[in-house]
Amino acid sequence: MERFAGNAHAFDLAALLSKLRAEEHPSQDGHRQITILHRASAAHVLFAFEPSGKLEQHQARGEVTIHVLEGRLMVAADGQDHDLRAGHVLMLSAGVPHDVRAAESSAMLLTVFMAKEAEG
Repeated sequence: MERFAGNAHAFDLAALLSKLRAEEHPSQDGHRQITILHRASAAHVLFAFEPSGKLEQHQARGEVTIHVLEGRLMVAADGQDHDLRAGHVLMLSAGVPHDVRAAESSAMLLTVFMAKEAEG
């Protein structure tokens, strides 16, 4: 895709969040998202959550980082509840089931590092 072309990318996350929150269509489960960059090795996805917005339990095939940019998110993962606030980062191994719930209006940058298929 054209927006993913090139070797260097700079993003204004605050401007992207404003644009996400201004979208006219209804949010899904109280959140909106946009993939800001996707490569074979990683995907970077920006999420804007409304209060009580959620991502139901799921898992990723690659390692995950959840970087809270604004607000407060509750993440249940690996049998623990994580109370994450702006500036907090949670790292999950590949395949760990997790869910995300917004305690208030929040934003996060999700990165999934794609697992390499076994060679041979």
